[in-house]
Amino acid sequence: MGMAFGILYAFLLLVLSTSLCLRRRKRRSEDKYKVPPGSMGWPYVGETLQLYSEDPSVFFATRQKRYGEIFKTHVLGCPCVILASPEAARFVLVTQAHLFKPTYPRSKERMIGPWALFFHHGSYHMRLRKLVQGLLSPNALHGLVPDIERIVISMLESWVGLEARTFHAMEKLSFDVGVLTIFGDRLEERHKVELKKNYLIVDKGYNSFPMYLPGIPYHKAIVARKRLHGVLSEIMNERRKKGVRENDLLGCLIDSKDDSGEHLNDDQIADNIIGVLFAAQHTTASVMTWVLKFLHDEPKLLESVRAEQTAIQETNEFGSRPLTWAQTKSMSLTHKVILESLRMASVISFTFREAVADVEYKGYLIPKGWKVMPLFRNIHHNPDFFHEPKMFDPSRFEVAPKPNTFLPFGNGVHACPGNEMAKLEMLILIHHLVTKYRWETLGHQGEIEYCPFHVPKHGLPARLRRASGGCVARCKQSS
Repeated sequence: MGMAFGILYAFLLLVLSTSLCLRRRKRRSEDKYKVPPGSMGWPYVGETLQLYSEDPSVFFATRQKRYGEIFKTHVLGCPCVILASPEAARFVLVTQAHLFKPTYPRSKERMIGPWALFFHHGSYHMRLRKLVQGLLSPNALHGLVPDIERIVISMLESWVGLEARTFHAMEKLSFDVGVLTIFGDRLEERHKVELKKNYLIVDKGYNSFPMYLPGIPYHKAIVARKRLHGVLSEIMNERRKKGVRENDLLGCLIDSKDDSGEHLNDDQIADNIIGVLFAAQHTTASVMTWVLKFLHDEPKLLESVRAEQTAIQETNEFGSRPLTWAQTKSMSLTHKVILESLRMASVISFTFREAVADVEYKGYLIPKGWKVMPLFRNIHHNPDFFHEPKMFDPSRFEVAPKPNTFLPFGNGVHACPGNEMAKLEMLILIHHLVTKYRWETLGHQGEIEYCPFHVPKHGLPARLRRASGGCVARCKQSS
């Protein structure tokens, strides 16, 4: 008994001394470098509610004005350091990227899946990134132009005469293009219906507060995520039984092998498919919604874009022939409109990284395990880099922006591999929209909602109508 007590006493002394040692070491580290200033908000909740209910420009700008270009906060259950300068973004995403692993809050990782490309670094990440980049490279996108054009035309025709929320229409378009990229054009309708039904539930819960009470959006999303995995497994099994190699993303994932000849398992494939769907949908849909609003609000610019696109339409016998990749690359003014929309909207306000060790930056300590968030939005709206940043001015992109000041798709090895696909989708949409249709936006012209991607109020309600037949006739006569 006495010996047991002595051993326990010695063990407790060892634990206590180790703890005090670690605390002294931590204090010495914090004495040398202090954690950045800022507010951690309420316990557990932090400042999450403010971030997702306010204008993100105001949320970050007020804190930046108060604390400087590096400050702390607490969102989505995580302590975070916010960095609001081009140099800091480059430090985290490029020059010292090895010190910051890609990560999301645990609640979001659980929705997409831990094997998704953008949660990893190292050999697994490089293998998958190379695969996805190859599929979405310009050479590969050439062949997708007719299929994307078909989806765009179908969506616009379904909108004619109806009052619809632009954002919802753009979500549908982006989802269908994402499905095309992942599964090709031969996915069975029953699978597509089940995918969309469960994906929408997961999507709704993705940005909800992560509580596990039955009946709330997050819990429903967890359940739908399991069903979604089941649908994807069924599609994979049917593909394998057919034994035919497909050149879509699913086919590439199924066929992929690592250096030792190992294939990806179903969990890895499913997580990456869901990750691509998430990456392909909301950001693209948000930007396209803003493109429609910006063009609607700038009549002279709209006419210039229409003139550029009408000239292309004329070379295609007024739309009787499909667009080509070369034609999309010739849309110089339209491309500048997209770039300026990406800057103005900045629908991705920041990206998440996690410090893998204690990191010193400009005299401050970024503790190991803290999330690090380079702020794209504030950089894009900084008058030091963009003259009169609140003005919509595509001509500013006649000259390339300064390095690390325009980051709509991120930077470094984790930059979005689908950026060319997103721009292609937007170019094809704008071509058909401005040459064949006219639209008017309805109500709440200047109001914005944040959920969490900021879009015009109520998703920009709009009514679409076909351009008058006389327009095409006049164009033909003038030619």
